[in-house]
Amino acid sequence: MSTTTTKTRTDVYERVTSKIVEALESGVRPWFQPWSVEHAAGRITRPLRHNFTPYKGINVLMLWAAAELQGYACPLWLTFNQARDLGGHVKKGEHGSPVVYASTFKKTDTNDAGDEIEQEIPFLKQYTVFNVEQIEELPERFYQKASEPVSILERIEDADKFFANTKAEIRYGGNRAYYALEADRIQLPPYQTFRDVESHAATLAHELTHWTRHETRLNRDLGRKKWGDCGYAMEELVAELGSAFLCADLHITPEVRDDHASYIASWLEVLKNDKRAIFSAASHASKAVDYLHGLQPLIEI
Repeated sequence: MSTTTTKTRTDVYERVTSKIVEALESGVRPWFQPWSVEHAAGRITRPLRHNFTPYKGINVLMLWAAAELQGYACPLWLTFNQARDLGGHVKKGEHGSPVVYASTFKKTDTNDAGDEIEQEIPFLKQYTVFNVEQIEELPERFYQKASEPVSILERIEDADKFFANTKAEIRYGGNRAYYALEADRIQLPPYQTFRDVESHAATLAHELTHWTRHETRLNRDLGRKKWGDCGYAMEELVAELGSAFLCADLHITPEVRDDHASYIASWLEVLKNDKRAIFSAASHASKAVDYLHGLQPLIEI
């Protein structure tokens, strides 16, 4: 493998991390996305593939950022070939947005005994996608607008059912929101102290992401030893991203909590010291949200 190829692969981590660091340093959280009903597919506001399945991990952040920058309301993204295979074509002069997927390459080495051993080395490969708003003549389902907005009451009712189905122990009282690992319970301030129902739901989504770290669930250990260390900052970043992803799935505007403003400095420190940290955090967040979805009853079709 050439040095140029290695550098290209490494640059994926560097480019994505630098953009997120830049956003955080300007006071913007790139994963903060308000819920929208403009497009029919907007009922799920995580970016969607050509087959309407949601993207996961770092690609959610990358495509949210691209949509925000270009002003796209549609969450659907296709490759050039996918658009062509569906009978559409990318508009002249349009530029795509990068996404990545994990792959491996094989490397042969010699061990101390002189035997050849083959290893699989993981890396990220980058490719380009286009938003549906950049593509013409696709089937009508890709351009369909929402017939009528889902009311806030309906969205909150659905979110409450989702939270209840996790069977997590949730207690109310005090003036802080947190997850207690040893007691394995979520503590929230009294319901009436939240600014609105969406704030309550978004905060609970954050704490439920923490709840998935328990050893009986995902057994997520990011090296936290004490309050405020790098492991603590990483776990808070996972919960922040998990809440954003889950709020997108539940059609709720995520909540920027005042008590998390202090975390930005520690997140920046982690991201600047490890260009792969945001990829790891996004991956853990996706696994946490998938776990919570897995606790929901199956819908009979």
